[in-house]
Amino acid sequence: MATDLQPKPTFSPRRKWSIGFNVFLIVLVVFSVVGMINYLSRDYFYRLQWSSQGKLELSPLTTKFLKSLTNQIKVTLYYDKSEPIYTTVSSLLNEYRYINPKISLDTIDYLRDPAGAQKVKEEYKLAATTDKNLIIFECERRTTVVPGDALSKYVLEQMPSEKKNEPKFRRKPTAFYGETAITAALLKVTSKPLTAYFLQGHGEHPIDSGDGDYGYLKLTAFLRTENYIRVEPLSLIGTNPIPADCNLLVIAGLRTAILEDELEKIDQYLTQGGRLFVLFNALTAQKETGLENILAKWGVEVGRNILKDEQNSASGTKAVDIIVSDFSNHAIVNALIGERMDLIRPRSISKLNSPTQPADAPKVVELAFTGPNAVAVSQAETPRKFPLMAAVEKSAPKGVITERGSTRIVVVGDSIFLANVPIESVENRDFAGYAVNWLLERAQLLEELGPRPIVQYKLVMTQKQLQQVEWLLLAVMPGFFLALGILVWLRRRR
Repeated sequence: MATDLQPKPTFSPRRKWSIGFNVFLIVLVVFSVVGMINYLSRDYFYRLQWSSQGKLELSPLTTKFLKSLTNQIKVTLYYDKSEPIYTTVSSLLNEYRYINPKISLDTIDYLRDPAGAQKVKEEYKLAATTDKNLIIFECERRTTVVPGDALSKYVLEQMPSEKKNEPKFRRKPTAFYGETAITAALLKVTSKPLTAYFLQGHGEHPIDSGDGDYGYLKLTAFLRTENYIRVEPLSLIGTNPIPADCNLLVIAGLRTAILEDELEKIDQYLTQGGRLFVLFNALTAQKETGLENILAKWGVEVGRNILKDEQNSASGTKAVDIIVSDFSNHAIVNALIGERMDLIRPRSISKLNSPTQPADAPKVVELAFTGPNAVAVSQAETPRKFPLMAAVEKSAPKGVITERGSTRIVVVGDSIFLANVPIESVENRDFAGYAVNWLLERAQLLEELGPRPIVQYKLVMTQKQLQQVEWLLLAVMPGFFLALGILVWLRRRR
């Protein structure tokens, strides 16, 4: 009997085609599902922040603001990609774009893309040599430019040098202002411009002076370039009224009294829902300026004193300055909690104590305080804590429509701390920004939009240690894996 040694097929041809067709359908369905998920995820997605410090996570205020934008906004990142901060700036702009797809982002490396750089220069009329590392915002023919240097705060750090007589220094970034600057730029190109008028004619700080101890040139530049507020001088002498486009009235460091008709204009402006930023100083501590009575109507008492706090002073026994670190809970100073300000011979600014207050009385909040052992110079008082500044807010009565909205006032007992030199001390400039933006009700530039700390990690090694690491990375590690591969090859040959 013959034995059939020919093996029988496991599957018939029909069965093979059926299995193959099923596999094809499964693969097709899988690819279709993956394709649909990717298509849907383009518009419907949820992103999580894995960074422990959350440097790029936008604040809820910025997120809310971005979701309210309906205009098409073009952002051009005109930057050298080799700059250390470029990656951070690019990632932050992408966060904005992810929240609002109406924001388009175009990146031009002016060193590696000369054709693209030339097109940007012509379109936005940039200088060939000086305009570098910029963020350009454009919306409906309104354009603003944020320089890269304004995004970070730097300090000089000494670097190790082989020659002791030739020290080396580098600019070390310590804080990142990216979210504040970008959100402010978006506000500028999508909103109508705001105007701040600085009262002049009574010895106030000159807004165009570069004098270090009294000029306000840096403050006005800060308001224009980083807060996008138009700054103008204002005289109320004679028939001059407070302009209709005055979004903020600033009275800083006056030295002489304000005339009666001027005070009436200021009083009327506040009654109509005006915004006022008043900064007194020690030069008028024993003088009547007229503003004291107006502020008393709004629940603020201006001290006729000069405060001294030796325990919180950088000048020691002279104590001409007060380092302020005690802040209350308010939108203006919330971002400053844990930080410091440096005031110079300030006066007390406190909430006016009144035995009876009407229900519609203005809301007054004392913002910052001295230490517990401060004293008023030339006054026999027990050492105590003094308030240094206050914020006032009062909404219009129900059914009453004011011309400008709700009244807001900020009063500070010192004006010199915002002059050209002192404004750079600790958080003085940041306070100015927070106060102005609270007065203008620009919540997007308050609270969580303060500077983000920049953490850098430095590995310090001697020249010998550096050579050892180089040998480890370039010779030992590659040699180990090469030897391991040769051993495996020899074993398999056997």
